[in-house]
Amino acid sequence: MEGERKMNNKVIGNEKDIIFYNDEEGNTKIEVLLQNEDVWLNTEALAELFSIDRSGIVRHINNIYKDNELNENSTCAKIAHMGNDGKQSYNTKYYNLDMIISIGFRVNSKKAIEFRTWANKIIKDYMIQGFALNDDRFMKARKSDQEYFNRLLDRIKLIRTSERMFYQKITDIFSECSIDYD
Repeated sequence: MEGERKMNNKVIGNEKDIIFYNDEEGNTKIEVLLQNEDVWLNTEALAELFSIDRSGIVRHINNIYKDNELNENSTCAKIAHMGNDGKQSYNTKYYNLDMIISIGFRVNSKKAIEFRTWANKIIKDYMIQGFALNDDRFMKARKSDQEYFNRLLDRIKLIRTSERMFYQKITDIFSECSIDYD
């Protein structure tokens, strides 16, 4: 199983992408692991993201699991990486986007407030418009985003098919009802 990662009890390929998150002021730069169509951060990166001590992040994670808000098996993965010496491999716990969001709604810091403001805007867009899009991602699309666009197009086609079936049912009902008026 050379070159593979073990996430909980699932072995996955080592296809991963590293991106860097930068805050608006350019002060915070965080390495974000993209793997299996999910975002993963370790506790050090989470602490930097929300500008609190690592022990506070660990406390929130433990409380989230204790409250059964999230399941550890689906939100935590031990990912192997080489140490700085290049000789020894270490397993580090990483947490996925579900955990990142849950922590963001528990932490009380300026960065967490900015995160909640951003998240609430997305939720509001979704609730009012029925969708939320990352406009920047569309405008600055990379070649690797092609699959993202294909999935979005497939969803739009599915919605359009559903609309056609809905309108066909209305036409059928109208046709049935109009028989009485001949």
